[in-house]
Amino acid sequence: MIFKKDNLKFGAALGLIAPVISLVIYYFVKFFPLYSLKDFLFFLQTNKTQVTALSVPCLVLNIALFTYYINSQRDKTAKGIFAATLVYAIAAILFKYV
Repeated sequence: MIFKKDNLKFGAALGLIAPVISLVIYYFVKFFPLYSLKDFLFFLQTNKTQVTALSVPCLVLNIALFTYYINSQRDKTAKGIFAATLVYAIAAILFKYV
């Protein structure tokens, strides 16, 4: 199975895709009936304080993936997920303050 790989690039790809999936799920659970996707993204762009509040739930899936790969002793994949998580977290902070 593809999720049994131990590869740094695979982990980075998982770490980059998982927050996007989490964001889509978060949008459908919290905002879908009230706002269109365009309105939701405009809201995030104009209310930068919400970006960090939203980035935490979106990175939860990365935390779960990281824990899974660490516990299954696939350290290279876990390193890739961790690196992608850091990139997302730093990008969220920079987006908020710049």
